[in-house]
Amino acid sequence: MGKRAFITGVNGQDGGHLAKLLHDKGYEVYGMMRGQLEASHPRAQKFLTEFPYVKLVFADLVDLSAMTRAIQEIKPDEVYNLAAISHVGYSFKDPILTAEVTGKGVTNVLEAIRLSGLDKKTKFYQASTSEMYGGLDYNRPGKGYNENALFHPRSPYGVAKLYGYWITRNYRESYGIYAVSGILFNHEGERRGPEFVTRKISQAVARIKLGKQDKLELGNMDAKRDWGYAGDYVEGMWLMLQQDTPDDYVLATGETHSIRDFCELAFKEIGVDLEWQGSGVNEKGVDKKSGKTLITINPDYFRPAEVDLLLGDPSKAEKELGWKRKIDFPALVKLMVEYDLGLESN
Repeated sequence: MGKRAFITGVNGQDGGHLAKLLHDKGYEVYGMMRGQLEASHPRAQKFLTEFPYVKLVFADLVDLSAMTRAIQEIKPDEVYNLAAISHVGYSFKDPILTAEVTGKGVTNVLEAIRLSGLDKKTKFYQASTSEMYGGLDYNRPGKGYNENALFHPRSPYGVAKLYGYWITRNYRESYGIYAVSGILFNHEGERRGPEFVTRKISQAVARIKLGKQDKLELGNMDAKRDWGYAGDYVEGMWLMLQQDTPDDYVLATGETHSIRDFCELAFKEIGVDLEWQGSGVNEKGVDKKSGKTLITINPDYFRPAEVDLLLGDPSKAEKELGWKRKIDFPALVKLMVEYDLGLESN
């Protein structure tokens, strides 16, 4: 028998990529969806159509008793905690739920492992985030944020994730649990939800190309992110749990690009060269050839506190884990636009 893995938030972007990776490596894969769902729910059925080898478990991260039962029944060799209220913008609208799920929920999983007597058997991975840093220049080393950089989260999501990071370290240091945090910078792909800006752009570009949409509304065009491909990053998650000693690692590309850069590359995939006119809320992206306005700014998409720049330094992961991203930024944008063109054409 191969190893047994338990993935919370299995139906999210990373969950699908990780489930496939682990299945291909011979794991028996269990995946958790929210407790009010059941196997007959359309969302569960859609997931099982794509990933029939995943054994679904229905529980809530905020319910310690449910998490403990799940851990006791599965007795996993590895737990990957990917479940969270993961949209940064939404976290400002519901900070309480974000704290309960994204923050306290991490403790529930760790405590379930400990209470089940699996603290010496089960390895735990916590999905941490670059949003814990906050993008402030004074705490960013020259090559980008590394594992020793100071944290300064600028959203309820980032604050909750920082709690998850520290409670993971605390259980490692207090109880000897093999518990690690992967501090992952932005990673995108064809499985990304449409509420995230990268997928919003790739979908809009496809729809504009096919005549289904006239223009795209965005918020802060100057925000810069370190974008990689989710399929590459889940391999790093797995590698973190294969080491002799648990430790925390940054996964990133070491490059940063603006929302504007992403838009330019995405539209080039459909043969459109963008020209930027105006500034601030009056900025717009115009098709150079036709003069048609394709991108406008909607102030409703601005956040109360913005992270202006995120740049990661993956040196430690590259050296100690042998991890390195395979898909670069232009290839990522191309992959997403081509996927959505195929999706929208059907």
